Amino acid sequence: MSKSYVIGFPRIGEQRELKKVLESFWANNCSFNEVQEVASKLKARHWEYQKDAGIEYISSNDFSLYDNILDTSIMLNAIPNRFKNLRGEELYFSMARGNDTTVAMEMTKWFNTNYHYIVPELSLEDEYKLNASKIINEYKEAKTLGIKTKINLIGPITFLGLSKRVDRKDPYELLGKILPVYEELLKEIAKLDEVVTIQIDEPIFAKDNEVKVLSLIKPVYDRLSIVTNNLKIIVTTYFEHSNEATKILVTTPIWGIGLDFLYGEENFESLATIARNKKKLIAGVVDGRNIWKNDIQNSLSILGEISKVIDKNNLIISSSCSLLHTPFSLKYEDKMDENIKNWLSYSVEKLEEIKLISKIFYNGVNSLDDKETKVFEGNIHANHDRKTSKIIHDEKVQKRVSNFSKLQRNGKYEDRIKVQKELLNYKDLAITTIGSFPQTPEVRTARRDYKKNTISKDEYETQMKNYINDCISFQEECGIEVLVHGEPERNDMVEYFGEQLKGYGFSQNGWVQSYGSRCVKPPFIYGDISRPKAMTVDWITYAQSKTKKIMKGMLTGPVTILNWSFVRDDKQKDEVSKQIAIALSDEIDDLQNAGIKIIQVDEAAFKEGYPLRKEKIKTYEDWAVRDFKIAVSSAKEETQIHTHMCYSEFNDIIKTIEAMDADVISIETARSGNELLKIFKEVGYKQEVGPGVYDIHSPRVPSVEEMVKQIKLLLEVLPKKQLWINPDCGLKTRKWEETKQSLQNMVEAVNYIRKENR
Repeated sequence: MSKSYVIGFPRIGEQRELKKVLESFWANNCSFNEVQEVASKLKARHWEYQKDAGIEYISSNDFSLYDNILDTSIMLNAIPNRFKNLRGEELYFSMARGNDTTVAMEMTKWFNTNYHYIVPELSLEDEYKLNASKIINEYKEAKTLGIKTKINLIGPITFLGLSKRVDRKDPYELLGKILPVYEELLKEIAKLDEVVTIQIDEPIFAKDNEVKVLSLIKPVYDRLSIVTNNLKIIVTTYFEHSNEATKILVTTPIWGIGLDFLYGEENFESLATIARNKKKLIAGVVDGRNIWKNDIQNSLSILGEISKVIDKNNLIISSSCSLLHTPFSLKYEDKMDENIKNWLSYSVEKLEEIKLISKIFYNGVNSLDDKETKVFEGNIHANHDRKTSKIIHDEKVQKRVSNFSKLQRNGKYEDRIKVQKELLNYKDLAITTIGSFPQTPEVRTARRDYKKNTISKDEYETQMKNYINDCISFQEECGIEVLVHGEPERNDMVEYFGEQLKGYGFSQNGWVQSYGSRCVKPPFIYGDISRPKAMTVDWITYAQSKTKKIMKGMLTGPVTILNWSFVRDDKQKDEVSKQIAIALSDEIDDLQNAGIKIIQVDEAAFKEGYPLRKEKIKTYEDWAVRDFKIAVSSAKEETQIHTHMCYSEFNDIIKTIEAMDADVISIETARSGNELLKIFKEVGYKQEVGPGVYDIHSPRVPSVEEMVKQIKLLLEVLPKKQLWINPDCGLKTRKWEETKQSLQNMVEAVNYIRKENR
């Protein structure tokens, strides 16, 4: 006997096939039929991988052309009014990306990960009705291939908890309207087979929930569980413990509960109540969020503890969460150091780990064949080798970190800003951008050719400098006032720095989905971190030499470098973060000594690193703020420090942002109106703020009038002397034609406002 289960599987494709066909379709270079053909091939291949690995519980409906929450909105007919005249793929992608006349729906982070979901917009006037075609068709697709899948659904409580109502009222008030649609869906699913397993994801249960939310659980799952008697409903949570919800769920007729025992160790407290109520337990013991080879002996130990309470017959071995958050397969990593590669495990390799753990746990080590025994022994050796390897531990780094005493920069903000304004002489509503400019095919090709040694260093640098020259010329002609160099030399805002820091590793094909077709290739931290030499000084000083305007230095902050990397699991995160911060403080000192007057230290991922449980937040905030302040501690009073944060709810962290003590913060606000900005006024925020005036995640070009209106809304919240004007985020993923027109419109809008307010 062995039981193996995977919460979900990556969908972008092992060679990013989905990304490529989607972007081809959006560029009008292929038909939607071609998108569907690629999607069908990917689903079939992904199911086959799992089947070949011996996984018993394989998912359908975990695949998406953009986002599963967006798919759920379509399933429920939760369509905002501005899109209701659209149909099919035009409707779907317009909701996600906007179109020529309509702004996209808001996008934000999926709990504390780097994945983004499309935030549902709900209204009391919505008429919810079932559209089950995607769900039904995927199940049938798999069945024609001889694979019987479980069907993955986003749960109704999580869907509402992650939604927003246009009238700003409580989304949970709409439960009575959407629950009948879920009931109808389950009836349709019940027609597919004699017995169908349904995985209903309720990750919202892993957060601190109010009593009114917890009170919804029993009536919802009592109703859903009795819709029909041929469905086996499993409710899954992940990323933290869900003890409060679990106590309620076990009293409903659901078949099983999926819990994360790696990131939610407190779930052990729920074992007794699960056992008493004789529910199946899907035990998440293989890490779905990190890339380190599973310690099979440790997993077996965890399962041994669980099985002291839960009967083995009621246990199923699983990934801790969907494997969406890990790269596809190690088989393409043919340039990686073999010793380091032997420490890693991507999604396909995790399937084998789940299978092996399951077989040993249920049938014993003696049940393994020769090949499996060799794999198990190799796993033990790899984990031991990683713990003792000399390339992991650097005594010099450890000594410097323990003795580092400069924990913040000199001077109060009120004093610094006076010095900075006099020296930098910038206007109210100062115009800048966040950092990157469009990465053209030529830039990417040059970078790739240089890495492959098919062009010389001189040829590469000439091409990069030509791009920088063009960026500067455009910004000067356009009227941008504080310039950036465009970052052509940077493949990614974290990977670029990781490549120059000791203790980092890199992949060729370690892509994971961030949103839609957007993929990132996080580096991984395997050892102690140090900076052998300056990382950005040559590029930034070159750019500054080409203009009389101020050129911003651009760095990624320590917390974001940490949160957007796969982090070593043999050391506490706060220790790793401090090592990165000290390395960055050296870089800032080098930049300012080279004549760079403004340095932006991006903390785009600061909020997503927050623990889901309140009792753990203070510890995170303490070291995250500490390490930002350490990174900028070398900055002189006259050096202006900017930071940037991506989509976040700032209401609960505004005091933490204040404590970071940056001189200027830019934030993404275009998709959410002024809601994010109002909190800055409410708390009397003193520092300067750059709220994004247009959404860079959409290809549409906002008009001058639209941005004039947006700036006027900003001025209703904060005075002009406190405001900077910029796009929402970096422009790396956009095309030049839309970027140029958008920025020209932005500058024109600022000039109009300035004239109007003379």
